[in-house]
Amino acid sequence: MKRRDVLRGALAAGLAGPGLAALTTTRHDIDTALAADHTTSDLGFWESTAERYGYGYHGQAPTDVLSNLAEDFGELKMLLDRPQTVKGRATLCYVTGQMAGMVAIVLHDLGQHREAHRWFRTAGRAAEQSGDNLLHAWVLGREAMVPLNYGAPQAAAQLAEQARHLAGDKPSAAAALAAAVASRAYAIGGHTEKALHAVSDVESLAERLTPQQHADTWFGYPMQKHHVHMSQALTLLGETDRAYETQARALELSRAPSHMTRALIAIDQAACRARDGDRAEAAHIAAKAYGVLPVSYRTGLTRTRALALYRSLPGDTPGLDQLADALGTAG
Repeated sequence: MKRRDVLRGALAAGLAGPGLAALTTTRHDIDTALAADHTTSDLGFWESTAERYGYGYHGQAPTDVLSNLAEDFGELKMLLDRPQTVKGRATLCYVTGQMAGMVAIVLHDLGQHREAHRWFRTAGRAAEQSGDNLLHAWVLGREAMVPLNYGAPQAAAQLAEQARHLAGDKPSAAAALAAAVASRAYAIGGHTEKALHAVSDVESLAERLTPQQHADTWFGYPMQKHHVHMSQALTLLGETDRAYETQARALELSRAPSHMTRALIAIDQAACRARDGDRAEAAHIAAKAYGVLPVSYRTGLTRTRALALYRSLPGDTPGLDQLADALGTAG
């Protein structure tokens, strides 16, 4: 059986940690062994491979994307033991940072928090060695979303602020992402003034990004992604009118099928409904959004957010049993 099939089977069985940990690199790997006597075209192949993965799931199950990414990363890692030119070494570091970062993103979406951090650390070391501050800022901004989405807003804010510092004052996708994550972290932590200031910052940055910086990839900051971030920040801040507007815009810009994005936006809508006093509608929206998700998407972030909403609603909320059934918590 091919290694990729073995890895996919392990992931499906919930054994991501041990299998993926073996592929992560050490600081010694990054500092002393990077690169190869491969040709420029070889590095070009890996640059195009990273670009291809950057377009996201495209309806594929996260576990399938993860196993493919991890397999390709394992092949890329073999280049780390070969000598390389200075320029080639920087390119390889850059691509390594991108690939490891994307592995971490998928692990985060699957709820594998510890493994996600491990891979973000690998991505950060590679980005640092590449000399590209924007890539490093992107890695930190993305890593900040792990504690952000899983109960540690202070840690998320600290990582986001590190990313903002590295990104600097010029408009960039990394700077916008970092400000967006900071706005959500401060909102969760109850730091209203800081959250509103970060919202203002990211809205200003988003208006000044180039079309390339707005690219709809994991490396860009598309307006769809912007509205998804603002949806949660404004929902958490209790600014439901603004939240509804940005949720509608996010859905308009979401490409099909966008299972995870649409579910998370719907859960934000449900939270706004609950805040506005319509708890029955909140339960109905969340139950429908979570219940129609493909099984492979009913884990990690979507489940965490849906479960948090369920637990926030009073036990006598009409329709709460439907949400419980969707979550598998009934009885």
